[in-house]
Amino acid sequence: MDSIKLVALDMDGTLLNSREEVSEYTEEIIAKVLEEDVHVVLSTGRWLDACYPYAEQLRLRSYLVTSNGGEIWTINKELRDQHLLEPERVQMMWELGEEMGVNSWMVATDNVWRRSRPDDFFAHKWLKYGCDSLDTDKLDKIVEELSYYPELELTNSLPTNVEVNPKGVNKASALKKVCDELNITMNNVLAMGDSLNDIKMIEQAGMGIAMGNAQEAIKKAADYVTDTNDNNGVAKALEKFVLQAK
Repeated sequence: MDSIKLVALDMDGTLLNSREEVSEYTEEIIAKVLEEDVHVVLSTGRWLDACYPYAEQLRLRSYLVTSNGGEIWTINKELRDQHLLEPERVQMMWELGEEMGVNSWMVATDNVWRRSRPDDFFAHKWLKYGCDSLDTDKLDKIVEELSYYPELELTNSLPTNVEVNPKGVNKASALKKVCDELNITMNNVLAMGDSLNDIKMIEQAGMGIAMGNAQEAIKKAADYVTDTNDNNGVAKALEKFVLQAK
């Protein structure tokens, strides 16, 4: 592992506790990491408006990887990269979700729909489709159906959901582009997460860390397992692998 120059943090289940808050301790440690001239990047399934307030709270000054890598933004809200789903595919997935009786949500560049649909799918630019259900058999059937479409990238952010981006779009591919912008490599990256949409960045980073509350596959893929998101796992890992290494 090369020296850590960038920390990539998933949000839900990782940076944020169960109350969707950043603990004071974690905020203090991230401030110390920033003082060491290490970039801290939110790398999240959330769209820009749902993650930007946290970036402001933490006084981040680098990039934001949003919608599972569907977009890359600067902290000044300059769009650097974007990958879109075809409108007919989004409409098909919404109709499949209705047929299966799951809760669907859809993220466009101008709006977010939850359990509802636009009048015209072709009037919007689509970043991501997602659905959730406590009935994992339904989710398995949706994954099976969508696996026939090679242009789709399937993942999840919880065991009870499915998330869909364009093929090849994921947090790791987006972070590689951020690294190119900063003239560093993925070997300089420490990545932390808890779900399947984090697995590629955890595998490809110089240091991949799973949360104590992570899905089992993420723990197996990681170099290290830290504490849970409700017990300052992010802060503890940053102290160990960034601050104590300086």
